[in-house]
Amino acid sequence: MKTFFTRTASALVFVAVMLGGILYTEFTFFLLFFLIGFFAFQEYFKLIRHIDADYNSISPVHKISAPLAGAAILCAFTGNSFPVLGVPLGLIGWWATVIFLLVMPLGEILFSKDFYLKNLGYSAIGLLYVIIPFGLLIHLRLNAINITYTPGNVGTAPGWLIPLLLIIFIWINDTMAYIVGSLIGKTPFAPTISPKKTIEGTVGGMVLAVATAAIYGHFWGSSYLSLQHWIVLASIAAIFGTIGDLIESKLKRMAGVKDSGNIMPGHGGFLDRFDSLLLAAPFAWIYVQSFMIY
Repeated sequence: MKTFFTRTASALVFVAVMLGGILYTEFTFFLLFFLIGFFAFQEYFKLIRHIDADYNSISPVHKISAPLAGAAILCAFTGNSFPVLGVPLGLIGWWATVIFLLVMPLGEILFSKDFYLKNLGYSAIGLLYVIIPFGLLIHLRLNAINITYTPGNVGTAPGWLIPLLLIIFIWINDTMAYIVGSLIGKTPFAPTISPKKTIEGTVGGMVLAVATAAIYGHFWGSSYLSLQHWIVLASIAAIFGTIGDLIESKLKRMAGVKDSGNIMPGHGGFLDRFDSLLLAAPFAWIYVQSFMIY
C-alpha cells in the first residue's frame, strides 16, 4: 500500500511538472526538456559503464566534454529564441557544439590511459539516441508551423501541440497495452528483452491508441489537425514508442539493472520515463516537416 501511494504521488507531481513546463511558456518547455535530456544522458552513461567496463577508463576531458556537447546541442535547437546579450542561444549552442565535439575525441586520444575507439562511439551514439530527440522536440515547440488542419484550410498550430500529443498517445498506448495484456495476454512479444510484454497487449495498445486519436480527431480535433494527422501521429507514437521502450529495456538487461535511475520514487529514472519518446520524436519530426507544413 505504501508503494502504491508513493507511485501515485510521484506520478501526480510528474504530470503537473510536465504539463506546466510544456504549456506555460516556450522557455519553460525548453528548460524542462533541456534538464530531462541532460539527466537522461547521464543515465545512459551509467548504463554503458555497466555494459562495458572499458568505458570507465575514458579521460576526464571526454567525461566532461560529452555532457557539455549534449547541452550545447539542445541549446542549438532553440534557433533565434532566447538571446543572451543580444546573441541567439541557438548560435551560441552551435559554436559550443562544434568546440566540444572536437575537444571530446582529442581529449580522449591525448589524455586517456587506455584509448579505445569504441568509447568515442558509445558517446556519439548517446548523443544521437538521447540528445537529438529532445532537441527535435524543442525545435517543434519553438517553431510555429503553418499546417493543413482541415481539407483546404491552413492555420498555425501551437508549438506545444505535437510534443504534447506524442506524450499523450504514448501514455494511452502504454496504458492500454498493460490493460489488454493483463486481461487476455498470453503470447510473449519479446521474452528475452521484456518478459511481461505480450503480443495481444502490444497490438491492443496500438489499436486502441490509434482508435482514440481517430475518434477525438474526427469529432473534436479538426480545428487543430486533419484526421489523417491524428491517426499518423498516434501510429508513430504507438509503433516507434513501443520499439523505443524495447531498446531501453534491452540496454538495462545488458547492464544488469532494473531501472536506469531513481529520480522518481517507484517509477525509475529519466530514461525509464521517456524511452518511448526517444524514438517516436524523430519520426514525428520527420512527418511534420515532410507532410504537415504548408
